[in-house]
Amino acid sequence: MSTSFWKSGHTPTLFSAFLYFDISFMVWYLLGPLAVQIATNLELDAQQRGIMVATPILSGALLRLLLGFLADRLSPKLAGVIGQLIVILSLSIAWLLGIDSYEQTLLLGLGLGFAGASFAVALPLASQWYPPEHQGTALGIAGAGNSGTVLAALFAPGLAYLFGWQNVFGLALIPLSITLLVFLLLARNAPDRPPPAALADYARALRNTDSAWFMFFYSITFGGFIGLASALPGYFSDEYDLDPVRAGYYTAACVMVGSLMRPVGGMLADRVGGILALLMMYAIASGCIAIVGLNLSDAWAALSLFVIAMLGLGMGNGAVFQLVPQRFSREMGVMTGLIGMAGGVGGFILAAGLGAIKQHSGDYQLGLWLFAALCILAWAGLFGVRHRWRTAWVPLGAGRARL
Repeated sequence: MSTSFWKSGHTPTLFSAFLYFDISFMVWYLLGPLAVQIATNLELDAQQRGIMVATPILSGALLRLLLGFLADRLSPKLAGVIGQLIVILSLSIAWLLGIDSYEQTLLLGLGLGFAGASFAVALPLASQWYPPEHQGTALGIAGAGNSGTVLAALFAPGLAYLFGWQNVFGLALIPLSITLLVFLLLARNAPDRPPPAALADYARALRNTDSAWFMFFYSITFGGFIGLASALPGYFSDEYDLDPVRAGYYTAACVMVGSLMRPVGGMLADRVGGILALLMMYAIASGCIAIVGLNLSDAWAALSLFVIAMLGLGMGNGAVFQLVPQRFSREMGVMTGLIGMAGGVGGFILAAGLGAIKQHSGDYQLGLWLFAALCILAWAGLFGVRHRWRTAWVPLGAGRARL
């Protein structure tokens, strides 16, 4: 990264946005790595397990609109504090009172949605400090906070084995509280924040063709990333009879690559253009997922292909948000909420859909092939709009950034 990047924004805020996003995502994803142990203890079937891990994703998707609106109306920092306090309260109740039924896991998932909604805070908080030519890098770094999924996948199953899965909720309160303190001390709102958006701005954005495309593209990249991350512990357990801890390690390898590649995707998009970068990522993801759908007998082969697919999806997340500020520089608060919501909805559909298909067909083949087909559809859609975007966006402020 050039020295101009580090001089152009506010590094403590960028770090705070990353840390807040990282620990929030760790908590948002917590039910995924614990799914096998919770399902065994509560006697849940594959479809119920899929709905359980997908509920925080859907809740987070819808709450991104609320937290994005609060970030716009109040400030990103204040909205982040409010969301973090709600998450801490939800986990405290689950830990102290316990989870004894399927319905209670769903209620916890609703509360954890505020952790997933941190996306609508972290990205505008970072974005508003940086000029167009550094948006891909800044948002890639802030967005790399989805690496929190790695922490959950690595440590949650083992901690559940040692202390019981219910006590994992209490242990998660420690990093959450530390992060809240760091966020309060270091994060600063940008001095030249755009004026708050009205509700009519959200309706206007929804009617915009470009926003609809972005919502679809992100529902595939981020939806694929978080949906697969939530489903993979169960997938590796069901398909290859792995114990929960080992399935968690396999999943952690996949989500680690996807998370770490998000800032790389943003930087690559800054260099070669977000459109070309995103086209490459869709091609990589669709090919790998389609091959996994052949029901490979070797767990290592499936793991390798999932790792490459998550690499593509992770880099695609960074590429999408290199493009968004070039088209919607004055509407980032609104667009972050809408696009983030679409990504979460995509993740919910994928995670819940894979569970339902497994329950009714006996394997994951159809679900994986359907997702690969959606990646191809996204590639075709982006290829179709690329010329119009490249010629129409310069008057909107995208002249200094690569498209």
